[in-house]
Amino acid sequence: MIKVMLVDNDLKRITPLKQSLIDNGFDVVAHVENDIHLQSKCFEIKPDIVIIDTESPNRDTLENICVMSMHDPRPVVMFTHDGDKEKIKAATQAGVSAYVVGTIPSERLTPVIDAAVARFEEFKSLRSELNLAKSKLDERKIIERAKGLLMKQRKLEEDEAYSMLRNMAMQRNVKLVDLSQQLINAADLLII
Repeated sequence: MIKVMLVDNDLKRITPLKQSLIDNGFDVVAHVENDIHLQSKCFEIKPDIVIIDTESPNRDTLENICVMSMHDPRPVVMFTHDGDKEKIKAATQAGVSAYVVGTIPSERLTPVIDAAVARFEEFKSLRSELNLAKSKLDERKIIERAKGLLMKQRKLEEDEAYSMLRNMAMQRNVKLVDLSQQLINAADLLII
């Protein structure tokens, strides 16, 4: 059962949504009246999804979503009455997975939430791939720099410097990037 945290300061507006969620098999674990401490509330409550119901997303709401998305990411669905394209763009950039303008019938609630979760998971996967690619690129830069130092210091060709690095790493049973960083650190100390 998906745990939902609702965020809305209008009890009249949130009551039908809460009932629709319960009727559709969701577990409404919390109702928070404002989004001021959204990140800490999410960390404390640990919902699977956050649903924000608001007339129009303001700057503070979007900043709070952005902070939560950076530190404790989870799918966010926003129900609003503001269809302004700039607000939609700002909301999705802040981390909103689904931006729904107007009210939706109870039977459409589950597909909207499912789509938001799917979009969030896809984005999370892409972010993970990007971070991995950045990490590999950073490692490559370190190895290239260490290789350049060996080429300059020992007057080696590129493939010879790389072989030397690789052999030293194997002999010391350390990762090539770690050995490369050690060589760079030692060279920096010698230059000072």
